[in-house]
Amino acid sequence: MADSPKLSEPPGDANEGRADDEGRVRWRRFAVLTVPAIAVTAGLGIALAQGALAASFAVSGQQFKVSATSLEGEGFAQYGSVDVNARQELIPVAVTAIKEAKLHSLCQSVVTTLPLIGDISLNLTAGQKAPVEASNLFVDATQLSGDAVFTNIEIGRDASTLDKGPTEAVGMQDLFAQQADTVTISDLHQTAWATNAGTFKLSGLNMNISKGKKECF
Repeated sequence: MADSPKLSEPPGDANEGRADDEGRVRWRRFAVLTVPAIAVTAGLGIALAQGALAASFAVSGQQFKVSATSLEGEGFAQYGSVDVNARQELIPVAVTAIKEAKLHSLCQSVVTTLPLIGDISLNLTAGQKAPVEASNLFVDATQLSGDAVFTNIEIGRDASTLDKGPTEAVGMQDLFAQQADTVTISDLHQTAWATNAGTFKLSGLNMNISKGKKECF
């Protein structure tokens, strides 16, 4: 008896198998590309939740300048971190945190440039007689200068293990940090994105706005 003819496979079966394989490959490639981005986003989310990122609010698009004839602080910590602006852009900063601080002859300035008007300066001064007092002070700065003296300083400590500054003054694990029992800085000049404090007492406060560029330094 003659062999029965073999039934052919339904049209398109082989192509469908290849299409599925290609689809799987595409999805694998997509997963490989997206996993790093997801990991970074998740890491930043965890960091925000743990307070490892610096300011607890969206910073403005303008830095401001701060100067003082002297700063005296107890419980000092400093570490690297990032601020976030309203566009969700990350801004690297050096966080200086002090449990209790006194600042003499404080000046704070910010310059805004407006269309048709030009430069407008906001200047704030305080502490000319009695010092400005702050507790749990955090400054997210990009520049700091002056003559500094520290007591019992630790340089190169892991940022996640800081314990001399305010309770919240800890950074991310494996990052560089330093801390000291006390700090004194003369002729302080710093440029910052943000400042926040538990309490901030400004004696002899004076604020004014004027045309032109008038900065603390």
